[in-house]
Amino acid sequence: MLYLHDVWVNWFEGEENGYNVCHFHEWRKDDGIELLDQVPLLKVSASMFHYIENDLSELPKSLLDDVYQKAYARKNHERIQLEYCFVVTDGNGILAVDTIGYHIPIRKSRLIPRQEQIVYEMVENHEASDYTFTEKPTSEKEYHILSPDPSFMNGLTRKERQLKQLLFMAMDQLFNAKNVAEIRYWYTEWAPEKYAMIQELNFDLAWLQLYEEIKEGWSDKHLQLCENLVKGQPFFEKLWEMEVGDSPSIL
Repeated sequence: MLYLHDVWVNWFEGEENGYNVCHFHEWRKDDGIELLDQVPLLKVSASMFHYIENDLSELPKSLLDDVYQKAYARKNHERIQLEYCFVVTDGNGILAVDTIGYHIPIRKSRLIPRQEQIVYEMVENHEASDYTFTEKPTSEKEYHILSPDPSFMNGLTRKERQLKQLLFMAMDQLFNAKNVAEIRYWYTEWAPEKYAMIQELNFDLAWLQLYEEIKEGWSDKHLQLCENLVKGQPFFEKLWEMEVGDSPSIL
């Protein structure tokens, strides 16, 4: 068994999509960085790594048995044993995982670049361990508005990804409200040049066409729509302020 020591981690909890487990250059000062005193290192197949990185499904029992109580966190000079915690790599991607006692990868973190380099060097001449699991074809993964397809997040910064997910949450709320006047209003805010056409659309068509137009990329126009949609909604406003500060507008 290979081990890493003094590993800094920044846990992202309950993330089923790897794009939300931020790389080191996107870590923030107010993130809760923790220190792992010791953690086992596993080399696995590319498909096993993808399964852990982009899902919240049950981990193979043999993998859990291999890492059981072999990791320790360091907190306030105390060494705390962790039930199922490990670093996993397929030789390309690297991920730290802590199940917090469950059998699924609840918490995930990237590593700092220096420790990533150590991982690559340690596993270079090692074969991947063979763990049996039920692999889902990529085409079967169910993406939806609250768990967006990775292609909608490609090239976006951490702030942009967070705000885009907030925009999608607001769009989901509009969908559930089923208010045709409201969706026509927001679609017109997005595309005022289409005003006459929008007034002819029923709710489903107006919502779908707006969604199709906002789902790709990120721009000042997306930002403005998101800001306007969340106004007056305390929960959404709090999420907005976490990303952009509490000024009324950053445009």
